[in-house]
Amino acid sequence: MGSIRHLVLAKFKDEAAVEELLQGLQKLVSEIDVIKSFEWGEDVLKDERLGQGFTHAFLLTFGSAEDLATYIKHPSHVAFGKAFRAAIDKILAIDFPVVTNEISA
Repeated sequence: MGSIRHLVLAKFKDEAAVEELLQGLQKLVSEIDVIKSFEWGEDVLKDERLGQGFTHAFLLTFGSAEDLATYIKHPSHVAFGKAFRAAIDKILAIDFPVVTNEISA
C-alpha cells in the first residue's frame, strides 16, 4: 500500500479560539516528520445541508499506514488532540489509501 490520507472534518464551538488552534496545528505538523503534506481550509459554500455543520477540513498525507500510526501515537499529537477535542462541537475522521486516476484532457 502507498500513501495514506488522514481527513478530519470539524465544527468548532462558537467560543473556540480557532486561530490559536490553527497555529497549534501548524506547530504540530512541523514537529512530526512522518507527515508528508498538510492542507486545510474553511468551508466556502457554508451549505448546512451538504456540509452537515462541518466548517473546517484538514488533510494530512503519510507515506504509509505505519507512518499514520506513528502520528496517531506521537506525544505531540496526543497532547494537541485533547485541546482540539475540547474546542469542537463535532468531528469526523477517515483514513484512506491514495488512489490516483489520470484524467485525459
